[in-house]
Amino acid sequence: MNAGVSAVLERAYPGARAQLKRRILGGALACFNEHGIEPTTIEMLKERCDASVGNLYHHFGSKEGLVAALFFAAMDDQAALREQGLSKAESLKDGVATLVYSYVDWVVAQPELARYVFQARSAVAKGPHGAELQQRNRQVGKALMAWFMQPERVAQLREWPAELFPSLIIGQAENYCRAWLSGRVKSSPMQYREMLAEAAWSSVARPEV
Repeated sequence: MNAGVSAVLERAYPGARAQLKRRILGGALACFNEHGIEPTTIEMLKERCDASVGNLYHHFGSKEGLVAALFFAAMDDQAALREQGLSKAESLKDGVATLVYSYVDWVVAQPELARYVFQARSAVAKGPHGAELQQRNRQVGKALMAWFMQPERVAQLREWPAELFPSLIIGQAENYCRAWLSGRVKSSPMQYREMLAEAAWSSVARPEV
């Protein structure tokens, strides 16, 4: 388990008492990324995590619980970076750039977790923790709307449906990051973060008359 992943899991599950849980999550991450979520069995997880089946079920309840716990730990870490940036953004353009920068920065810092997030989202959404994912998504959406929909900021946005804006702001960065993680492009997203932020701003800003 690399230092970046260890730091994320330490933030999610701090302290000595959670050491086994972190080890299981780190091993599961490697196993899921190597074999895929569906093909990975409890026996494979047991071997990779150096833990008993009883440990796995005690801490996470099921394979689906382990998948969700790892997914939510990654998403919470990404959200913390985004919220930290938004708290310092002074203008709407700063806020748009913050969403792009925090997304790109996190993916580049945590490529293994980012690969996992892309493959796990559907599994979590369709599994027993789908309702929790929906609730978390609603909370994130509500917080972002509260920041962006201030009257002085709304006046700078195109008169398009609010639900479209997240895709317009993050979509291009997400698409490039996926291509980079899969090896389809070689240049790091960090090389293009300012361009991606400018493209996002052009997509949502009201054209100047």
